[in-house]
Amino acid sequence: MVAPIRIVVAKPGLDGHDRGAKVIARALRDAGHEVIYTGLHQTPEQIVETAIQEDADVIGLSVLSGAHMTLFKKLLDLLDERDARDIVVIGGGIIPEGDIPLLKEMGVAQVFTPGATTTSIVDWVRENVQDESSSPADA
Repeated sequence: MVAPIRIVVAKPGLDGHDRGAKVIARALRDAGHEVIYTGLHQTPEQIVETAIQEDADVIGLSVLSGAHMTLFKKLLDLLDERDARDIVVIGGGIIPEGDIPLLKEMGVAQVFTPGATTTSIVDWVRENVQDESSSPADA
């Protein structure tokens, strides 16, 4: 049996709008993944700590505040400091198209903008994230 992918869905910063994050969290859960939703107003430090404690495979940030470049950079720097860059970072929200290549250069695996379907997000996670615990053990 394959273990489900563990995903932390987080709302960093001061943005208080989380309907989209909750919709994505529910779609990922309904697809069979284990989802931990951190709630509103999380700091990058809190998000990284949660992901490490929960042994997450993925962190999904929802950013609508315009602070995406700063928040993603801080989160990725913290993952580096904690030697946890094996956690895949994805994002969504109001992110200008011109910033997406910069985020990917930083290390964000994928960015979903408004209009992305829940199916496309679930499919991307299934096709691009391998849960370490589902890999065959070395003999």
